[in-house]
Amino acid sequence: MLRFDIITVLPGLLESPFAHSILHRAQKKGLTEIYVHNLRDYSTNKHKSIDDYPYGGGSGMVMMLEPFALCIEKLKAERNYDEVIFMTPDGVTLNQQTANKISGAANIMILCGHYKGIDQRIRDLYVTSEMSIGDYVLSGGELPAAILVDAVVRLIPGVLSDETSALSDSFQGELLDAPVYTRPADWNGHTVPDILLSGNTPEIEKWRFEQAMERTKTRRPDLLE
Repeated sequence: MLRFDIITVLPGLLESPFAHSILHRAQKKGLTEIYVHNLRDYSTNKHKSIDDYPYGGGSGMVMMLEPFALCIEKLKAERNYDEVIFMTPDGVTLNQQTANKISGAANIMILCGHYKGIDQRIRDLYVTSEMSIGDYVLSGGELPAAILVDAVVRLIPGVLSDETSALSDSFQGELLDAPVYTRPADWNGHTVPDILLSGNTPEIEKWRFEQAMERTKTRRPDLLE
């Protein structure tokens, strides 16, 4: 079973993503555990603040070292972690191959930043991987953390009702997925390709590969390099 421990200053922001759909079912089945830890619980001052002004001046605030260190040390004393991941715009972009790798782990810790980021010493001393979900900046690391968890959990055997579904998703074979259709076969004159109605499985698979290749060439030629 894969366990996630997520450290955040806004735990409420993660309640909904983990309480519905596939992530909710995966937890009910006992296939994954997701724990959200409030960083303010580890603040050492009476105001429960977790940020301070940056050394050297400049705009914005920086998340303090001590609350993160106390929380991380407490969790690491209880179990070994395969990865301590910091979600940050300057990290390596999350892709399907990374999600595949993480899905085989036992314990993953995720740190959610805010403001101008976290004290660099946390990154130097504790973080093993730094990940981004794209070349843009969000208000915090909570939504990227939820995306990472979603991308990984759906790959765990038993989570999806059709386990072959995840294996045929876009990016699994370095290609985007082929177009998909369902009933009705004819909607106001817009019809499903005849090949998909033929029942000829080898020809259907050939068509899907050709469509996936063409879509990838058009939309993401970088994947073919």
